[in-house]
Amino acid sequence: MTDSRVRDLGWDDSLYDDHPRDGAERRGADTGRTPHPDPEDDGDDGAGPPRGPRPKRRGRRIARWTAITLAVLILGTAGAGYAYYEHLSDNIRKGKRNSGDSDVAKAPTNAMNVLLLGADGRNSAENLKLGGAKYTKGDPPRADVIMLLHISADRSNMSVVSIPRDTRVPIPECTDPETGRKFAATTHAIINESLMRGGPGCTLATVQNLTKVYIDHWMTIDFAGVVKMADAVGGVDVCVRQPVWDHPTPQQPGGSGLKLKAGTQKITGKTALQWLRTRHAFESDLGRARAQHMYMNSMVRELRSQNVFTDAGRLGDLAEAATNALQVSEEIGTPKKLFDLGMQLKSVPSDRITMLTMPPVTDTENDQHYMPDPVAAPKVWSRLVHDLPFDDKGKKKAEKKAEKKPVESGPAARPAADVPVAVVNGTAGDAAGTPVNGRAGILAQALVGSGFGQAKAVGTAQPSAASVIEYPAAEGAQGRSDALAVAKVFKLPAGVVKESSHVGSVTLVVGADWRDGTVFQGAADDDGTLPKSAGALNGANDSACMDVYRPYRWDPDLG
Repeated sequence: MTDSRVRDLGWDDSLYDDHPRDGAERRGADTGRTPHPDPEDDGDDGAGPPRGPRPKRRGRRIARWTAITLAVLILGTAGAGYAYYEHLSDNIRKGKRNSGDSDVAKAPTNAMNVLLLGADGRNSAENLKLGGAKYTKGDPPRADVIMLLHISADRSNMSVVSIPRDTRVPIPECTDPETGRKFAATTHAIINESLMRGGPGCTLATVQNLTKVYIDHWMTIDFAGVVKMADAVGGVDVCVRQPVWDHPTPQQPGGSGLKLKAGTQKITGKTALQWLRTRHAFESDLGRARAQHMYMNSMVRELRSQNVFTDAGRLGDLAEAATNALQVSEEIGTPKKLFDLGMQLKSVPSDRITMLTMPPVTDTENDQHYMPDPVAAPKVWSRLVHDLPFDDKGKKKAEKKAEKKPVESGPAARPAADVPVAVVNGTAGDAAGTPVNGRAGILAQALVGSGFGQAKAVGTAQPSAASVIEYPAAEGAQGRSDALAVAKVFKLPAGVVKESSHVGSVTLVVGADWRDGTVFQGAADDDGTLPKSAGALNGANDSACMDVYRPYRWDPDLG
């Protein structure tokens, strides 16, 4: 395809221009758990029966996130004619955005949150050829990749937070949109089960309730589509500090088969897939997530360093593969909507992209599972809720903008004495967390001291990762003004104020991000500091390299 033809189709090379500055990596540490057997990582490459429903699968999780990103970028550049877009539109599978019990309100900003899911299918010959446990054939699909992508309101920065699939969380009541079957809420289940209890919309509801972050859209991809996309950029650079061979051992069956010499090298196809599913050699699921983040950052840099869309045949093949691989929530189920999303993703420079993992602790009921860290995880969710960057590059600009921000329009707040306020203790964070006793009473007294004489602590706890102030939907603008007045007492940002149809008065839910003090610090601490367990990785860091767990190191001289 000639350059002029590419321009005719809507491609603009300047959209990939990037001016990276020195990005710093904040290295993280996992919980130090010894890797455990994964019965689904059996390394089998056998074929299987024809395509059918997609059941559970543990390996190749991030491969699907990487393919999703690439697919959106491709659709954001394939500006071909109307007929071709109609064809691509017919390829895209769509589903209901929210199929669970979650009423998290959208914040009054232009920030965007997208849930990225990977659901392994074991019922097609194509998928079964890729390996894994054949005995899972026929099982309902599970969410083996769960990542929450956040694009800031000003589109200056982006973050991607991985939630380990073996994290134990409450799952709300969900209804399968295809069958109408209802699934009762569970208080302490593994998060990957949410997908089999009502589809991607149930996982969306689960993650919304966990994080208190309103999620605009979801996107899923199966791992058969990953293989088709793996070579789309002609290879991606990865690095290991020691030679790696992820193979079965007497202690650990399975393995991805990844075998690389030490140093940086470009990987494609099957090797890329092996990298993305390697867990044992990288010591844990958290190590695998870090390797996956490295791969994705490298892929984005690769896309921006070359013009990969100047060949008409290749471009068509990529767009075809992308639309066949993706399933998306119905409100973005057209090439035009995906095109718009792709444009916004490409506007973020590499050094303002941060990849991280939800800070976990070992599950007290099962040491092979995780739970959200009750102190560190709420700090991550709070940053997303309040649209704060995970780096420190935008701090001064954000502070100056905040100083010039105009006062919100709307009616004046009523006199404090006339505003009833309920204060709820949500400091447990989730159903498995430990609350700070008496927290609601302390803040209710602080409100009384500030003139809100009708403020009272509510006895029933309501675990919440992030603090929020809700006001009755029926009170409209007046209710919002009253809630903002409450927020001002504690220096809470306006972003925590949300409309709700489930409260009868202004209600302050004190989340796990505010466990002490009478001045909220969760949003004020805008220095980008993150717990080490988050393993934050900057998108411009091209020197990141994986350590290999000693049992999986090999001597290249011995073959």
